[in-house]
Amino acid sequence: MRFTIICIGKLKDAYLRDGVGEFVKRMRPYGGITITELNESKIGDKAGDVERRKVVEEEGQRLLKAVPASAYTVLLDVYGKTMSSEELAKSIANLEVDGVSDMAFIIGGAFGVSDALRRSVHQKLSFSPMTFTHQMVRLLLVEQIYRTAKINRNEPYHW
Repeated sequence: MRFTIICIGKLKDAYLRDGVGEFVKRMRPYGGITITELNESKIGDKAGDVERRKVVEEEGQRLLKAVPASAYTVLLDVYGKTMSSEELAKSIANLEVDGVSDMAFIIGGAFGVSDALRRSVHQKLSFSPMTFTHQMVRLLLVEQIYRTAKINRNEPYHW
């Protein structure tokens, strides 16, 4: 399985960049992870709800355009389904059996994601009912992708 993460914005904090980099490196023997960072939309400091909604719509359109053509799409979304690491691993294994070879995970920007984007994906996944920054979710996601690769190959994760 080839994994792509499509997200809004660059990681601002070194600890997040280092953590994501570590798991991307660990994934190389398992097919790797490609991360596509799209620029955040410009918005003023005193923008209202209308301007925020426009940004969310525009970012959603750009996120969808960046998805590889044949990819199975998963949106990281607070309204998505929660699952254990083992359930995620089984879901990915089932997709591979069904012939899916590209999987794209989408992470929206600071203001969330549009309903149009939610309707356009194959699956919505939530890590928790708690709110995390969109940048922190990227670190959690690459760790979980690595964990699923280890689970699906019956390799130990914890030493």
